[in-house]
Amino acid sequence: MSRVSSGFVSFSSGGTKRRSPFITRLALVLSFFAVVLILFLALTVFSSNRLMNVKGNIVTNVPSNILPSYSTTSFQSADGQTSLQGWFFKTKNPTSTIIVVHDSGSNRLPFGVEMIDMLESWLENGYNVFLFDQRNCGTSGGDCCTYGYLEWQDVLGAIGIVKQISVTTDVILFGIGTGCTSSLLAYANLPPAGASEQDLAAYDKNIRNLDFDKTYIAGMILDSPAKETDDYIKPVVRRSEPLGFITQFSIPYAIRVSSGGTNISLAAEIARLPIPLLIIYGGHDTFIGADKIDQIITERSRLNSSITRSVMVSGAGYLEEYGINKNLYIKTVNNFLNEYYLVDETT
Repeated sequence: MSRVSSGFVSFSSGGTKRRSPFITRLALVLSFFAVVLILFLALTVFSSNRLMNVKGNIVTNVPSNILPSYSTTSFQSADGQTSLQGWFFKTKNPTSTIIVVHDSGSNRLPFGVEMIDMLESWLENGYNVFLFDQRNCGTSGGDCCTYGYLEWQDVLGAIGIVKQISVTTDVILFGIGTGCTSSLLAYANLPPAGASEQDLAAYDKNIRNLDFDKTYIAGMILDSPAKETDDYIKPVVRRSEPLGFITQFSIPYAIRVSSGGTNISLAAEIARLPIPLLIIYGGHDTFIGADKIDQIITERSRLNSSITRSVMVSGAGYLEEYGINKNLYIKTVNNFLNEYYLVDETT
């Protein structure tokens, strides 16, 4: 009995195996990378949520006696779920209506009180003007900022209300910063003129219910357009978020997914726009990159030189052109408007 017992114990002891050092190291490495990945995803979610909660300031400290006469307007975004607020300024016998589309985190007066000078010049030259707060900005509704991925629907809502309250037969979109994205995506998401019922079926119901198409947008003015939609988010991430040099790629993706959007080549959209276009930018822009905007202008001019104008404001950084040289800015915009839209009353 003792020999059997001894043999049994000897057998059990010999069957015990030690874990391989390689397996142990591999497990530790995989665990380390899993922790890093979890932290990276958590940082991406935290930062993207923070950036999407950026709220534009409410217009304040504007003496009512220095504003031209206007009417306060409430309307719905094209998504049918977001309530928006704006100001409508009208003039006698208007040529068109200019709709200003501000940058993310801004409001209906993107250049502050100083913008009133340009506003008055438009009215004097025969243009109605519509200023409005995009979602999550100013006094408009909405609870997130998506840097143009959803705001393009606000632009369509603005066009829709202008069509109702203005006597003009078209509009000119004036995009500033991410307002360029909003404006370009609004145009891209509209059906072309004369679209068949079969073609319209491919559009969202809210778009089909609009009583206008691409032809209602007669032109665009873009202040600091980017090559891609994500290019407005990446610099913010690099400059303000922890480990931004890494998360500059994941955070824009997270914002796109949250808003149901896709990264669009704005440069391609700009190049093929069949309407007059003015591009304004700063020569010292390191946010979007003055060199990148030069490339956009070069490609646009190659395809549509006869309806393309541009101006670079020397010494100005991103969205600093108006503050650096307001007179040049106003003159450039008005020259563009007069060149393409001024009605010759002698003919």
